[in-house]
Amino acid sequence: MSKIGFIGVGIMGRPMAGHLRAAGHELFLVKHRTTLPKELVDGGAVECASSKEVAQQAEIVITMVPDTPHVEAVLFGPDGVAEGLSAGKTVVDMSSISPIETKSFANRINELGCDYLDAPVSGGEVGAKNAALTIMVGGPQATFDKIKPLFELMGKNITLVGDNGAGQTAKVANQIVVALTIEAVSEALVFAAKAGVDPARVRDALMGGFAGSRILEVHGERMIKRTFDPGFRIELHQKDLNLALAGARALNMSLPNTAATQELFNACAAHGWGGMDHSTLVRALELLANHEVG
Repeated sequence: MSKIGFIGVGIMGRPMAGHLRAAGHELFLVKHRTTLPKELVDGGAVECASSKEVAQQAEIVITMVPDTPHVEAVLFGPDGVAEGLSAGKTVVDMSSISPIETKSFANRINELGCDYLDAPVSGGEVGAKNAALTIMVGGPQATFDKIKPLFELMGKNITLVGDNGAGQTAKVANQIVVALTIEAVSEALVFAAKAGVDPARVRDALMGGFAGSRILEVHGERMIKRTFDPGFRIELHQKDLNLALAGARALNMSLPNTAATQELFNACAAHGWGGMDHSTLVRALELLANHEVG
């Protein structure tokens, strides 16, 4: 059994850490501004006063926080992970952050004699709870092989994409596909509804054809039933598309449909919907059409 530090036990991290603890691994958590999940503490997780202390106690440190600055602060800020590392330990960042900054973070951790993997995930809260996440990994093969048994406790589709930064690049690509597909489903359902056709029946028909997709199934249903409760929040998807657009600028290329979809997310945020599930994007198109799907 491994000694694992897990920093970031929010909506996604909480069940992910729970799977590791349930498998018998020793778990070290850091308390920041909120109370640690009761089921993890009751299950034997050890509470630490800082990220530094987590790194001192653990062999493997996993981070699962919202954005690039949060990862940098956790790793390299005062009393951060870097201050508690000793040679031979491994840092695994499972957040969704900048591929460019990830390479820099990996180099800084490597200079301390430690290994680094970037391993962002896809699958949302449901995937995290069901240990069915897709995990996209960047880093050395040997480090991946060492950590893969832990990934298998949290996910199903686990791929070493390439060197450090490649996992984050794959996650950005994933978010482009997800955002544009949500936008396409939104357009289709708004079009059908405004044309006077039952969008629920249109969705049922499309599910059996070439247009069928997981997003049409799950997010299409949310659009029709108006269940926009926070899942994967628009503000988080905005962050990911910002990474895509910044990366495109650095590569001297254009992502025109990604940019257009980001504008629809921006419109939703302007109406106060940034904290809602990203399927709420349909509401921006409904405003343009002056017609509601549901």
